[in-house]
This record gives sequence, C-alpha cells and structure tokens, in this order.
Amino acid sequence: MAKTTSKVKAKKPIGPKPGEYPGKIVDIDVSKEVSDSFLEYAYSVIYSRALPDARDGLKPVHRRILHQMADMGLRPERGHVKSARVVGEVMGKLHPHGDGAIYDALVRMAQSFSMRLPLIDGHGNFGSLDAGPAAMRYTEARLATAAMAMVAEADEDTVDFGPNYDGQLSEPLVLPAAYPNLLVNGGSGIAVGMATNMAPHNLGEVIAATKFLIENPNATVKQLMKYIPGPDFPTGGELVGLDGVREAYATGKGSFKIRASVEVEKVSSRKMGIVIKELPFTIGPEKVVERIAALVKSKKIQGISDIIDLTDGQTGTNVVIELKNGFEAVKVLKQLYALTPMEDGFSINAVALVKGRPQTLGLKELLKVFIEHRIEVVRRRSEFRKAKAQARLTLVDGLLKAIIDIDKVIKIIRASDDAAAAKEKLMKDFKLNDEQVTYILDMPLRRLTKMSKLELETEQKELKTVIAELTKLLKSDDAIKLQVSDELTAISKSFATPRKTRIGAA
Repeated sequence: MAKTTSKVKAKKPIGPKPGEYPGKIVDIDVSKEVSDSFLEYAYSVIYSRALPDARDGLKPVHRRILHQMADMGLRPERGHVKSARVVGEVMGKLHPHGDGAIYDALVRMAQSFSMRLPLIDGHGNFGSLDAGPAAMRYTEARLATAAMAMVAEADEDTVDFGPNYDGQLSEPLVLPAAYPNLLVNGGSGIAVGMATNMAPHNLGEVIAATKFLIENPNATVKQLMKYIPGPDFPTGGELVGLDGVREAYATGKGSFKIRASVEVEKVSSRKMGIVIKELPFTIGPEKVVERIAALVKSKKIQGISDIIDLTDGQTGTNVVIELKNGFEAVKVLKQLYALTPMEDGFSINAVALVKGRPQTLGLKELLKVFIEHRIEVVRRRSEFRKAKAQARLTLVDGLLKAIIDIDKVIKIIRASDDAAAAKEKLMKDFKLNDEQVTYILDMPLRRLTKMSKLELETEQKELKTVIAELTKLLKSDDAIKLQVSDELTAISKSFATPRKTRIGAA
C-alpha cells in the first residue's frame, strides 16, 4: 500500500505584526475613570428615575404615565382600558424600562391608602396594605379627576418639552400641576448616595398655606403651620407630638410617630375590647395581628384572650382585640403601642429636584418652588392664549372686510387665472394681508357665502375683550399672582376633604 502524507499549514497569527501598525497606549488614572463613570451614572439615576421634581412632585415614570394616559384620551368621563395597554404605550414611547416598574408606579397612583389624592381611577384588584395587586392584564385604569388638574394646559406651551429616549417623540419635562402635588401626595425614592421620603398632606390645608405665602412672601414656618399643622395620611391615625414635624418643616429633615386610632368598647356581653379603626401609614392589619399573636404566645403581652380581623374593603380597618377580665384596656394599649406596629415612626427627608439639582427643602421652600412654577405656567398660558386670539382676530377682521362685498370676492376668484392672481387682486382691492387672503381662498365657497356678519362681529368683540384682559394680566405681576391664588381656590373647592390624621400630644 502506498504511503500517503499530508501537510498541515501553520495558522496565520491573528493581529498585526510587531511594528506593523504602530499604536498608542494612553495611561489613565483608574480611580478618576471609575469616579467619573460612577458620577455620570449617579446623575442619571437621580435625575431620570429616583427623585421627584419639586414643581409637580412627580418622578419621570409617574409623569410619563399621566402624560401618556392623557394623550390616549383616558379621561374620567370615558371608559377604563386594560392597565397592560397603558403600560405598553408608556414603555414603548416614553419610559424604556421594565414593565413591572411602570405598573408598580401606576398601581400606587390608584391606591387610596397610598395617595392622599389618587391620580388614577383603577378598576379591579389594585391590592391592599397586606397584598399586592392583580396582574396588569386583569386590571383597568383611566385618569382620575384630580389628575386632569395636573396635565391640563400642557398643550398651551405652559411647560417645556424634550425628546424621548430615542428622539422620535417629545415628552413634558414637568407637568403644569395646578396644586402642590409633592406635599399633597408625598413620595419616596432611593437614588445614589441620597434618598427622599415625603409625607402626604391635606389638600385644603396646603392650598390655604400656599395662598397665604403668595400674599405674604416673608411668612415664617410657624405662620405656615397655622394652616398646615402636620402631615395628613390617607390611612388616618394619630400624629404623636409636633417637635419632629416642626424640625422637618424648618430644615427638610425630621421624624415623628404615628399611632393607630382605637376605641375601647364592649365586644361581648362580658368582655371589653380594643377595636383598631385606623393604622399608621403603610401598616396593614395582617402585620399587626401576626405581631400581637406572637407576643401573646411568647407571653410578652398579658391580658389578651382573642384577636379577630374584620377588615374589608367596604368598612375599612376593623381589628377587634378581646381583653381578659381583670385587665385594664389602657395598660394593654400602652404595651401594644410599645411592642407592635400600632405605633410607627415616619422620617421626612424632603429631597427633590430644583432646576435639575437635588436639594433638601423645608416647607416654605417647597411652597415657593411651586408658586414660582405656577406663576410661570399662568404667564406662558396667557401669552399662548393671547397670541391665539390675536391670530384668530386677524382672520375675523379679514372675513368681515370680505363679507361686506361677498359677490365681488366670488367674482374676483372666478375671474382669476390661478390662486396667485386671485390672492394679489383680493389683497389689493380689500386691503387684506397674505394670511387673511390665504384663509379666505382655502375656505369652501359654501361656508364663505353662509357666514353671518353679525356672528363675525360678535366674535370680533369677544376676541378683543379676551386680548385686552390677557394684556392687562401679563402687564402685572400682582394680577398673575392673584390669578394663581384664584385657581388654587377653585381646586380646593373641587377636591379638598376633611383631615384624616389627628394631631395628638406627645
């Protein structure tokens, strides 16, 4: 048999030969590179995700949800749509993050136990203090009436818009926000190296304080606290002491305690009991019941014979703690406050974005930022409406000139060889400008012939009145402030509710 041989070619080395492509190696300081990269990441998290804007009190995800729902026409008078549809629209157009994060934000804005003034009207299981919501495919949503006051007038050049994540669409950088949402609904967030935790407040009280500050720019925190005595949680409860609240309102940081609201009453023919009617913010009844049961079992609390949780979505919190005979309710209650979540602490850390930078703000500073924002919104809205009215008045004036001799207008149009010739002739004979003539030529003939001189004169008069009023408003800072105050009064009348959280002694 013939012997066969095979030749194996050597593999060609990958990459350039030494000296073939003279390269350049740059020495960098690794610590500086890491520091710069981390700082860029930190700014991105702070500005784009974690902290609310002090003007509208919203994080980007909440703002995008409200704006997109308004853009979808999901107004209070219209039907609900699947939450999954809303999440998909927001994620696809404005918020390129996980659908879970978007749905969580949507759910929170619909929960009456999380928001003092819910911004989304939810239909379906949106969860409870002890249980999460149903999946987004099972729930439905639309904007709440209060949310319309947040998004209204955004299309009147009241706020700045910027490009979305891929530059194909635009989104508002802040909402017009007709009331101080950051104080009313609070909020929390954890950024890089900083965090925010804001307590919710009563809308009527916040608006009263805002109006007072507009009229008295040098007002003190003590004076403002006459209108806002403390936070007002959607779950009620009792605020214990005001020292921490005063500190938080003065400096932007402070802590205080909230207690459950209870009633001591007969729960059976022979036994007395403690009935829990309200719990501290974010505390659910199941958590309290489990804790009390564990303490009773370990004999750290004496005098409790039974615990019954009668809480439901209709009647609210209702936990009955049955006492053994011979034990005083006051002493047992003192133990419950000390050893269970029936008394819980709340720390305010009022960090929010002001002109794109995180700042710790006291009560007065928070209100001042909002007032400045609303003054700017009203000014820009008035300028927009004035320009719009002036543009319409120009057209109405042109129509009135043409309507006087409509037959001549029609004759000129018919006799002209083309639109350019008709335009030139109309401008010359009726002393009209280019905009007026273009509008007349673009209008269907049947509309032009049916126009009423009386209706046009009435509209002309109304437009002149509107322009005069807006001109007067724009010339006076005091008039704009008064307008802001009047609009706040209207919001208060529409949405204010009685205080839920009582102010107790320390």
